Amino acid sequence: MSKKVVIVGGGAAGFFAAINIAENRPDFEVIIIEKSDQVLQKVKISGGGRCNITNACFEPKELIQFYPRGGKELLGPFHQFMTGDTMEWFESRGIPLKIEEDNRVFPASNSSQTIVDFFVETTQKLGVKVLTQHRVATVLKSENQFEVITSKGNFLADDLLMATGSNNRIYQVVSSLGHNVIHTVPSLFTFEINDNRLKPIPGISVPNASVQIKNNDFSINGPLLITHWGMSGPAILKLSAFAARYLAEANYYFDLEVNWLSKPEDSVISDLKEFKLAHPKKTMISKSPFADIPNRLWEQICLFCKIEASNIWADGDKNQLQQLTNELTKATFKIVGKSTFKEEFVMAGGVDLKEINFKKMESKIHPHLYFAGEILNIDAVTGGFNFQNAWTTAYIAALSIIEN
Repeated sequence: MSKKVVIVGGGAAGFFAAINIAENRPDFEVIIIEKSDQVLQKVKISGGGRCNITNACFEPKELIQFYPRGGKELLGPFHQFMTGDTMEWFESRGIPLKIEEDNRVFPASNSSQTIVDFFVETTQKLGVKVLTQHRVATVLKSENQFEVITSKGNFLADDLLMATGSNNRIYQVVSSLGHNVIHTVPSLFTFEINDNRLKPIPGISVPNASVQIKNNDFSINGPLLITHWGMSGPAILKLSAFAARYLAEANYYFDLEVNWLSKPEDSVISDLKEFKLAHPKKTMISKSPFADIPNRLWEQICLFCKIEASNIWADGDKNQLQQLTNELTKATFKIVGKSTFKEEFVMAGGVDLKEINFKKMESKIHPHLYFAGEILNIDAVTGGFNFQNAWTTAYIAALSIIEN
């Protein structure tokens, strides 16, 4: 007898699972239910419209380090379906990929529409029904089936896959089925700062700053970008992800300590003394002594330390060198809020991972109920890692549905 499979969520995980099921079991009836009038919207805007499919990190133990939540649980699944498997999956279906210098993987077309069109056309060819504008009201569990109650009709499912991403209505449905949902908070955001040191220099970046939440253990190294509203860049985004819950509790008001060079204080003051000896007649403010500190940022640091335009290095006294060192290695900025990173909204929180069998992506409470993607309490930093979670968990769920 043919199985009826219902997938709630018309996003990356839902389509990926549907295709894997339908390719292997054409006798199964597969339905995707989506609440909005369009599918795959997050895929379309991801990666600046280019779709950052995955990351060219090929070691599971290394890959899980990019997941503030869920990394430990994903270690086993990544051994089953990894980044290389994702790349092979797309390329074997006629979508050439490319790896960029920072290891992000994109379609060679440089367009997310390539992925969207592929998913839509492939599901059509395979006979998967995609139903839009079907808002799920609740799910009822009988002895052997699930009944999905939607705004446009009810659907019986032998196997039910929840793949919606962060969705409060679906979290209520999941809770009604007995699952615990960890409340969601934003992840991956930039910091709002109102500081005269930064206002004149938006667009300036440094390649390897160290950023730390003051009086806390959260610390990240990486590129940092000064923006019109404060700070962004990989270091800030990664810090926001790993400290997402702490920052939510602080209502996004906290002190951030920045080491612009990611170097210890004694090393920096030693460098300044050497530069002073080598260039005694140069004006202090005119040129940065560090290759990684742009001249305009250096000028703001000097002005903050009350160094005048006429001061030369020979006149730089012990106190001035110490002030410069402090500002280079432990500058403190007051964060007064957050801004969403582009349109790629990521949430921390979701279905409690303790209640999921990660060998099958199946509920430990209800057999034949599966979860994939961001509906789970799993999230990652930027670089293709959130999509990899979607592909891996959807693939394993699909395999389990095929085999169960």
